[in-house]
Amino acid sequence: MTRTSTFTRPEPTRNAKDAVAQLSRPGPNRVLRGDLGLVGVPGVVFAPEEGMGLPAVAFGHDWLQPATRYTELLRHLASWGFVVAAPSSHKGAFASHARFSADLRTALDTCAGVRLGDGHISVDSRRMAFAGHGIGGGAALLAAATHPRVAAVVTIAPAQTRPSAVEAARAITVPTLHVVAGQDTVAPPAGHAEPITLAAGGPVTVRTLPKAGHTAFLEGIHWSDLLLATSRDGRSRRIATALVTAFLLHHLCEEDRVDVLVDGKVSGTELVTRTP
Repeated sequence: MTRTSTFTRPEPTRNAKDAVAQLSRPGPNRVLRGDLGLVGVPGVVFAPEEGMGLPAVAFGHDWLQPATRYTELLRHLASWGFVVAAPSSHKGAFASHARFSADLRTALDTCAGVRLGDGHISVDSRRMAFAGHGIGGGAALLAAATHPRVAAVVTIAPAQTRPSAVEAARAITVPTLHVVAGQDTVAPPAGHAEPITLAAGGPVTVRTLPKAGHTAFLEGIHWSDLLLATSRDGRSRRIATALVTAFLLHHLCEEDRVDVLVDGKVSGTELVTRTP
């Protein structure tokens, strides 16, 4: 099937080091910011200034975190040609994971169903993905398990949820990337990422960052830092940004210039791939 899109292609690279350098930097597109509140869900939308048939991603925040703690990543993806919607709902200590996953589905469907940017931006419903950090990664799996048009899923330091993210993973047959933090003390991989990745119903790529902690992917300062012992880790966040961008370009846009970051050796990471 022929697809038409104006997503942004990266320049050819010689090796993984060059690819990380390029895809960890913002892309060439000017970025617009909008408000998800217009559809009854608090949160933000980032998008390129214009583009038709673009890929879209709904991103889920971690436990207690507002979507604004991922602004740099969301803007980054938009600069590379993605429409990115991030609900900022269900941030409380006892938030409903099921309702949060429903908000992720609403956010993604809104991107596909509404012309953005005064009509100069549209989304191809065949190029959509869910992504998230921590609990948001678990919620992304819950959302993807029941969404008929999702084409890829990404989790960063994923955490178990209720309903079970492990059971949701069994129902997902599209390509999934799990970026695992090797020093995660909030959602230790043995009890969270590992059972999730082992349950996968489709092809899975696991990229472990051995020196990264759970909070390495957060931005700015928040009161929850007192509970989570937040640690700054610019290198891990930079690598994760490049890996996520490459995976989404490859699986949503059939981009082959980023393959080295999808299934090749990348310094500072450990790679495992699984195909059911």
